[in-house]
Amino acid sequence: MKNNLKVNRIIKGYSQEQLAQLAGVSRQTIHALEAGKYVPSTTLSLKLSLILGQKTEDLFELEERDWQ
Repeated sequence: MKNNLKVNRIIKGYSQEQLAQLAGVSRQTIHALEAGKYVPSTTLSLKLSLILGQKTEDLFELEERDWQ
């Protein structure tokens, strides 16, 4: 899964720690998401979308290999 989390986080001016606190997760979770090492739950992806003011599908995108 690809994501645009880091770009959107930086545009909003949040550190990983700040975004983690707002979303109720650890900074390590945000780091793992941005690195593509962790796939968020539906709840977390919706929270991040609301916090960053983006549609979920604009933050997270399935790669072709994910659905074939």
